[in-house]
Amino acid sequence: MNNYQNINSLNNLENFIEEGGYRNKKKNLTNSFKPFFSIITVVKNSSDSITSTIKSVIDQKDQNIEYIVIDGNSTDGTLNKIKSYDDKISYWCSIKDKGIYDAMNYGLRLASGQIIGILNSGDIYTKNSLKIVKNYFTQNQNLSFLFGTVERHYLNNNLILKSGFNRNRIKYNFDSQTCHSSGFFIKSNVQKKIGLYNTKYICSSDYDFFYKIFLDKTLVGESTAKTELIGIVQAGGFSSKYGFWKRLKEELQIRIDNNQNLLLVFIIFVNTLFKYSFKKLFKNFI
Repeated sequence: MNNYQNINSLNNLENFIEEGGYRNKKKNLTNSFKPFFSIITVVKNSSDSITSTIKSVIDQKDQNIEYIVIDGNSTDGTLNKIKSYDDKISYWCSIKDKGIYDAMNYGLRLASGQIIGILNSGDIYTKNSLKIVKNYFTQNQNLSFLFGTVERHYLNNNLILKSGFNRNRIKYNFDSQTCHSSGFFIKSNVQKKIGLYNTKYICSSDYDFFYKIFLDKTLVGESTAKTELIGIVQAGGFSSKYGFWKRLKEELQIRIDNNQNLLLVFIIFVNTLFKYSFKKLFKNFI
């Protein structure tokens, strides 16, 4: 487990570049302000889409939000756009991270809210979505995590409305829940119980995390109604650029590292390979 302690700033790290946000400008804010939500955005070189993401968070009404933005040393003007919302963002930092999950881990260590959500650059929350999420957690005090309905866009203008999750399906298919970015919320004490994201997995560490929480029967999960759209996920995310074979190898390694039956892992590998080959063959005939 990657257990962690909370911190207030990253400015003591060697890979730190600069920071800002209103949290550092208001003395004793950490002691007096107890946010319900900690929303974390990680971004690198996304100047064309970061603004819509930021606005979708700060435009949420009366939801007691701590907003944290971790920039991975962008060089395309992204940081200037983040700075333009300096008085609206609780804390932002530019740092030379080691990848998307390393950046998320910095955000987790900075988060002080009761409920944590991840919103990658380019993705957005819908209007009043966090109000819906808050209602689920306040109405069920035993709730550990929540999956919200998301509209997920894919390449070639395809989109799917994804809702719910399936604890058993993850044993053979990682497509067993809505989406990590914009559609997943977890209590901070549960996040700490599971720990930080394992940076060994470059592309699919969220799958490793989901595998752990789904198999922990002490954790209570729920999903929003299908009609309660929480987020919109844009096409062309990090995982889509990683490549089929690298993704497959990493996903199989996650299963092995979590002590899944090796025969079942092999069957999953063969089945995935068959479906991939069939899709390629089918495309050639179109």
